[in-house]
Amino acid sequence: MKKYGLIGYPLTHSFSKKYFTEKFEREGKTSCQYDLYEIPDIQSFPAILAKEPSLIGLNVTIPYKEQVIPFLDRLNPACKAIGAVNCVKITPTELIGFNTDYFGFKTSLINWLGKERPAALILGTGGASKAVAQALKDLNMRFVKVSRQAKADPASTTITYQTLGKKPELMHDFPLIINTSPLGTFPKTEAMPEIPLERINQSHWVYDLVYNPTTTTFMREAALRGAKTKNGLEMLHLQAEAAWEIWNE
Repeated sequence: MKKYGLIGYPLTHSFSKKYFTEKFEREGKTSCQYDLYEIPDIQSFPAILAKEPSLIGLNVTIPYKEQVIPFLDRLNPACKAIGAVNCVKITPTELIGFNTDYFGFKTSLINWLGKERPAALILGTGGASKAVAQALKDLNMRFVKVSRQAKADPASTTITYQTLGKKPELMHDFPLIINTSPLGTFPKTEAMPEIPLERINQSHWVYDLVYNPTTTTFMREAALRGAKTKNGLEMLHLQAEAAWEIWNE
């Protein structure tokens, strides 16, 4: 049996398990199995590997995309530049970290924007935001990260939500808004980033990496004000297939 899985906490709803289980059934891969490994602390990661010697690959989700790195033997060069891991290839001799979020996000963004390259606000500073930032850099798109806490480094490209609220020109100058935080994810579907909704209009693009529900509160409120909206489902499909290729190359 070839085993694959997902580590994270909590794992109240898993796109990955459903996706890969259906993939295995559809493609007749009867010797493949995908399981969930909900661990409250990343220190439990080695125990999973010891207990599951048949594991070939793992997806990594919140909150361990950065915390898992010290447990790996090496990172794929592109992943090293991003500084976050969402895919681990397990070989008999080493654990290798990759970032397929980057590929999934970048490809889906190009599919959505076409030739447009608007400047972006990245909401959140976690592991997913690092992949998003690298994709925007590689597309030569300007961006600013928005966080709940201020950065001590004056050269930082991160601002606070408070600053965003006080500077109306930012919403105008950065019309692409990308939510990389889990706010709005099931079951807490009413939650959303604290941005000034009254400044959103038909010139904005709102990309919410949340996929459950398919239309988040943030997307719904933005659409009511004329913005174009997109959820993270296409990105997830793309990153999942990229992970499959990595595990089986």
